Amino acid sequence: MSPDFFIVDVFAARAYAGNPLAVVLGAERLSDETMQLLAAETNYSETTFVYSGKEANGGYRTRLFTPAREIAFAGHPILGTAWVIEKWLPGAAGDRVKLNLQVGEIPVYFEHDGEGADTLWFDAPPIAAGIRCAPARMAVALGLAEDDIDPRYPVQVMSAGTSAVIVPLRSRAALQRAMLDLATYAGLMAEGFPPLTYLFCAETQSKDNDLSARFFFEAHGVREDPATGNGAAFLASYLRMHEVYPREKFSWRIEQGHELRRPSLVRIRIGNGAGSTIQVGGGVVAAIQGNLL
Repeated sequence: MSPDFFIVDVFAARAYAGNPLAVVLGAERLSDETMQLLAAETNYSETTFVYSGKEANGGYRTRLFTPAREIAFAGHPILGTAWVIEKWLPGAAGDRVKLNLQVGEIPVYFEHDGEGADTLWFDAPPIAAGIRCAPARMAVALGLAEDDIDPRYPVQVMSAGTSAVIVPLRSRAALQRAMLDLATYAGLMAEGFPPLTYLFCAETQSKDNDLSARFFFEAHGVREDPATGNGAAFLASYLRMHEVYPREKFSWRIEQGHELRRPSLVRIRIGNGAGSTIQVGGGVVAAIQGNLL
């Protein structure tokens, strides 16, 4: 029996690092209720379900579930799912796999380093800037002082299918102290701020990297992501929009997950052609494969 259930680690250089993802093939045999129950059973930030066979556009229909709900877009599930499809679905081998998500077609590209390791990249969908939050209010919701937030740039919602609040911090010390308090955040939610916060700063643990990040979200309580692809896409758009770096800089390395003992590396880059396409990239490592019973 061929395996139909996989756990892969995304934005990782080794197993048991990065962000774990469960991928289920043969989604056409499962009801929506069963998909949601399986996502709750794995209890990962996302579980993806892939329908067999290519659709008319050559892509594979894929659905994304958190333990609590179905969502339209998330980053690490795109890369991990494309890796499983390329390895395990007949006719999918190659340097490009297309996923059909609720937000539309998402192509994933495979770059080979010549030593057996691949970096997978996806094109982010169009990203829109949203409402802004007073730094003092966000600081309280994150257990920080207002001075911990970098006043040069806004606390702002960025959206593409899903939404997150981008929060610029002054230091890695502030990043390490932060924790989302949902009770305090409730007032902001009532005003339209999503319970997903992406925090970043320019201070890093490794000199090879450009930025550090943490991502908190609500899923039956507060959870933290060890590596966040959609948040990184939002960040790339935010960095360019607010001219955080000179326009001559097109790529960044983001470290994440150290607080969870799952070190991760998320890469982002912005094209210099028409439309300035944002791409998010990282490595994928297999951890577990088997079958649903």
